[in-house]
Amino acid sequence: MVDVADKQETRREATASGTITMQPATLALLSEGGLPKGDVLATARIAGIQAAKRTHELIPLCHQLPLSKVTLDFRLDEQHSQVEVIASCRLNGRTGVEMEALTAVSVACLTLYDMCKAVDKAMVIGAIQLDTKRGGKSGDYQRGMAAEPTPIVTGNGTTGQVTVGNRCDPDTPCVRVKFLAELRERLGLGELTLPLDNLTTQDVGSLKQALMQRDSRFQRLTEGRVLCAVNQVMALDSTPITADDEVAFFPPVTGG
Repeated sequence: MVDVADKQETRREATASGTITMQPATLALLSEGGLPKGDVLATARIAGIQAAKRTHELIPLCHQLPLSKVTLDFRLDEQHSQVEVIASCRLNGRTGVEMEALTAVSVACLTLYDMCKAVDKAMVIGAIQLDTKRGGKSGDYQRGMAAEPTPIVTGNGTTGQVTVGNRCDPDTPCVRVKFLAELRERLGLGELTLPLDNLTTQDVGSLKQALMQRDSRFQRLTEGRVLCAVNQVMALDSTPITADDEVAFFPPVTGG
């Protein structure tokens, strides 16, 4: 086991994803809640969270980590007859959470198989991969990024400060946009970067307009009660944004 005692404690995050492909009729039953074992997605979500917390018991020489956050999201893809599973893990610590995110996805996919196997034993689990990793000495990672650009850091993860990730190009200031919870599932997208040059004015309202011009899916941002936060502070359409900001869109949170 690697000794991490002398490493600096920093904010560590990782996101992984995977898919399980099934018959269209199986996906329809899952979507309608018609499978014999009950609420499939809720069960798989709990299984994935539990797996992330117990990764050190499953993978040899992994450290036991005090995870501060684990999320599991699911996107039903009718076109390809599959469920995409996305897991994100976070902590303030001395080692990364990539294995926790990957384990969460793997166990969630296995749980989906178990919950659906009574009607479809030909399901295929695949494409389990690390999508993003942030924090630590090795820097940030994003799948598909040709090179590691210079990170923009506006804080060290303490209260009121945010680490906002990477510019898409050092010469082209960009704003990082995240889509959270159910909104992420409906859009089929977790995050993107958008050049500030694409905005008429540098505020949230103009950002929404630029996103809608880019893809009709983003019309959802104007529907219902979609909320917005800039650097984890609630924002309005008139709230200004800069290349140093992280903008998040999300549905209202209910319950206690």
